[in-house]
Amino acid sequence: MEKLQYKTEAFEGPLDLLLSLIAKNKIDIYDIPIAQLLEQYLEQIALMREADLDIASEFLEMAARLVQIKSAALLPRQEEEDPRLELTGILLEYQQCKRAAAQLEARCSFDRLVRSPQELPADLLYRREHQREEILSSLISAFGKGKSLLPPKAESFSALVSKKIVSVASQVVYVLRTLWKKKRIAYRSLFHGKKDRSERVAAFLAVLELIKNRRVRVEGDGDQSEIILVNGREKR
Repeated sequence: MEKLQYKTEAFEGPLDLLLSLIAKNKIDIYDIPIAQLLEQYLEQIALMREADLDIASEFLEMAARLVQIKSAALLPRQEEEDPRLELTGILLEYQQCKRAAAQLEARCSFDRLVRSPQELPADLLYRREHQREEILSSLISAFGKGKSLLPPKAESFSALVSKKIVSVASQVVYVLRTLWKKKRIAYRSLFHGKKDRSERVAAFLAVLELIKNRRVRVEGDGDQSEIILVNGREKR
């Protein structure tokens, strides 16, 4: 049979009442004045009786225990252990339990139930209703997208394939041959007669490659810049 727990409005058992009296009177828990504590404890029990509260046996048992400790304290000691030590140990243990319970109460809540999310089967049934005009418009739009997914015609590549591809290496040879004859030329003269974009880009990249390899150098700024061949005779 489950043991019934007695709980008043302010105290939860006799140990709770004792701790409340110790805190209220600022009593050192390691040096408890049993006579003072017993007197106030009995006053609280009397107040409970005046309020027509049923006093649990645990409260009366603790009162008898305090009386026993007080009686033992009045007797002359013969190097025996202080009878208050056991009560102090019980109160300290109960105090620690109360503190732990307060910390758990701040972290936990028993008013809700939490569980891990449950996997539900996917509902693949489409329940939205559409007008006939809306369905027809979507069908026509889908046909148009289907045509865009077809591979492009060969005519679409004719403009790219017909373009002349000019390599950077061929322009490197062109720049070196031109400089070999004149030793220095105007930078703009390299692009005379080059109407194709790929040819002009290749010539520009060729100049950069030659500068990187220290085959030529550029002097001057803007339109006045010149490209000079670097060899054994032409130095800075």
